[in-house]
Amino acid sequence: VQLQASGGGLAQAGGSLRLSCAASGRTFSSYAMGWFRQAPGEGREFVAAISRSGGSTYYANSVKGRFTISRDNAKNTVYLQMNSLKSEDTAVYYCAADRGASVTYYLSEYDYWGQGTLVTVSS
Repeated sequence: VQLQASGGGLAQAGGSLRLSCAASGRTFSSYAMGWFRQAPGEGREFVAAISRSGGSTYYANSVKGRFTISRDNAKNTVYLQMNSLKSEDTAVYYCAADRGASVTYYLSEYDYWGQGTLVTVSS
């Protein structure tokens, strides 16, 4: 599967952005999906994940209550709604697909990665 992330940009602290990740192929619903991010000079970290059906979601503590992950299997797309943005949310955001049966926050479990979209939050 090929993944194309979009929706990044510049936002003010306290503002919102919505990221999208479009997947190619007809098997999108067979993958759990995740969002990760990488700030300048830092490693890639887990942000949020969603099960194949969308019935289960998981969040990093740093974004819980502010970010919402969702998916539309008919459109082969996963979303990340980001509200109450903070300067520490500035990073390149990556979507990823996992063929495994369970949802995971382990980066190494994900099989396919998108190219990343830059989110910059100004304070």
